[in-house]
Amino acid sequence: MQKILVIQTAFTGDVVLATAVVEKLHQFYPEAEIDFVLRKGNEGLLNGHPFLKKVLIWNKKENKFRNLFDLLKIIRRKKYDKVINLQRFASTGFLTGFSQAKERIGFDKNPLSFLFTKKIPHLFKEGVHEVERNNKLIEYFTDGAFNKPKLYPTQKDADKISQYTHEHYVCMMPASVWFTKQYPEEKWVELIDHFPSEYHIYLLGGNDDAILCERIKEKTKNEKVKVVAGKLNFLSSAALMKGAKMNYSNDSAPLHFASATGSPITAIFCSTVPEFGFYPLSEKSIIMQSTLSLSCKPCTLHGQKACPLGHFKCAVTIETKKLLESLNA
Repeated sequence: MQKILVIQTAFTGDVVLATAVVEKLHQFYPEAEIDFVLRKGNEGLLNGHPFLKKVLIWNKKENKFRNLFDLLKIIRRKKYDKVINLQRFASTGFLTGFSQAKERIGFDKNPLSFLFTKKIPHLFKEGVHEVERNNKLIEYFTDGAFNKPKLYPTQKDADKISQYTHEHYVCMMPASVWFTKQYPEEKWVELIDHFPSEYHIYLLGGNDDAILCERIKEKTKNEKVKVVAGKLNFLSSAALMKGAKMNYSNDSAPLHFASATGSPITAIFCSTVPEFGFYPLSEKSIIMQSTLSLSCKPCTLHGQKACPLGHFKCAVTIETKKLLESLNA
């Protein structure tokens, strides 16, 4: 029986997209023992995952380097046949390079890639999805077919959200780590104020997003708004999104929740662009961005703390009317 380790210790959305690799590995090696390394805080994404034997957690916020060395010891004891590193950072290169695995696979841009047995070019081509880039790491022993990421909400998650699903509803995820990737607060209020009255609106997010969601609720005239940010875990949130008539998200993790559950999604791209390769994969996926020709867009790959030019036209010129039209597109 093969033992395989997948490493992705970046943000929540990156872990979701990495599940496409797990799906492909299980397809080709159904008897393999597959483990996954992620950062502390993201482990809830993979609770009860049917194809994973164990989820290893790296606590990066406390005793970061001591925990990294402790994690390496665990990895070495497992004696993996393959370690597949989806990142380009030295920390994960360290885990991969010194894992003592028979095959140590990663991108050539990782600073410790000289320790890998297989280095794959990381080609950031316009329009190529991140899932495709990740699949290149395992293509030589699986295949090049495109496969989607997948999350597995449990019956417990379904029970958790049952109180919210008796009537027609939509979900909105207004927060983002980066300011320039976040549709402005006042624009969310405008959208909610004009939303059809037959829909309940659930504002989703983590604990840190609850304050923003509460402000939006306070400002809107719509009485069918409920803040559930901080009240649901990752998989319960994904389950709620799956039953929604539409989900509205920035270019952030919830967009990928939709991709991994086949949920309808209207993805709002402010300072970033779909061509970076993080566009939605659901059958019903609608991309919204400014129709203006802006020489400043995109300003960066991941977003910034403020608009460099101060006008934030990439966000404020996205029309509420168009967002409303996506509901029945």
